[in-house]
Amino acid sequence: MNWTKPVDLHAQVRKLWARGDILVSLVTGESLFPRRLLFKSPTSAELAAHFDAVRDWISALQAMTCCRVEMRAFKHRVFGANTIPHAVWIDSVEDALKLIGRQREADRFMALVGLTRARHPELSDWLARKPLRALALMEEWERLLAIVAWLKTHPRPGIYLRQVDIPGVHSKFIEHHRGVLCELLDSALPSEAIDATASGVTQFARRYGFREKPACVRFRVLDSAHALLPETGEQDISLDAGSFSRLDLNVTRIFITENEINYLAFPAMQDSLIIFGAGYGFEMLGRAAWLARCRIHYWGDIDTHGFAILDQIRSQFAHVESFLMNRETLLAFKPYWGVETRPTLRNLTRLGPEEQTLYDDLRDNRLGKNIRLEQEHIGFIWVESALAALRDGLKATGQ
Repeated sequence: MNWTKPVDLHAQVRKLWARGDILVSLVTGESLFPRRLLFKSPTSAELAAHFDAVRDWISALQAMTCCRVEMRAFKHRVFGANTIPHAVWIDSVEDALKLIGRQREADRFMALVGLTRARHPELSDWLARKPLRALALMEEWERLLAIVAWLKTHPRPGIYLRQVDIPGVHSKFIEHHRGVLCELLDSALPSEAIDATASGVTQFARRYGFREKPACVRFRVLDSAHALLPETGEQDISLDAGSFSRLDLNVTRIFITENEINYLAFPAMQDSLIIFGAGYGFEMLGRAAWLARCRIHYWGDIDTHGFAILDQIRSQFAHVESFLMNRETLLAFKPYWGVETRPTLRNLTRLGPEEQTLYDDLRDNRLGKNIRLEQEHIGFIWVESALAALRDGLKATGQ
């Protein structure tokens, strides 16, 4: 029997809450109520066949004090004149909230609305668009509003986030809530205080005029003849991207690796240096024009993301060569194959023919399911052999 039961009526009103419709109406003043709920009652045949069940059903509906049940009269040849529920109404938002037990949350939300309207009325539209998100942020809301207020009085402050001085607000709080802050600040700040060319949480600082942490390049010189600090032994150096771009050690070969141990243990190589990579973040190397005259070798994992990073760095330096990212190396270390948990499937346009074939085989699982060989599993005898081949190539060309 598919008559509308109290649980079905509850579900309809809960859906209004889950969609945020009830809270939106509290912000806009456009009431959803009175509201007639979807309702199905017994047919005449069901009234005769299940009269006792119908009577219990009527009692359950009439016991719902938050609803108004409309009755209609009917006559039955066996039971005579009777009334049966014909429609169910929720007459007010208070009744709806009481029915689903959300009065307390609605009261808290209205307190949040009142606070926001008093301090930043321009955020009312945001509350109407995302009321449930605002409610979820109830405990943090005053601090979020304090940040908005601070930036309204200090537009494009030119300081680091860590330097923001707001009582009760730590810079980690700002960093953790960059997503919602972007939405609030975009609604509250004048357009001249926002750099529209910077978007997303990773560019939060630039979008709102904070100083950004300098991007640093970490590198080791592999030839002591080109050491920055002669006679000081091992040199593991980090420079901001600007300083690195002005550095010219007169080396002719650059290696880039993604693994720290491989970076630290990489063997000596004439006229060379090695850079500790940063995944998909190679834009900072593009500022170093002197790299364009160097041979550059990229050593990444043999998996789909490794080739995607190779493809990306070639957008900065088209002449980059892959290092130990070939089928021979992959097959030689088969016992160390792992599983790539989230492979990329996109087309790559900057791979050479052999690289492209291997990438396609990995992407399309022709060698096995989501295969990857992490670069740290490649033995250093194999690395030394590859470097020896490079040295032989130099000798053969007279370099």
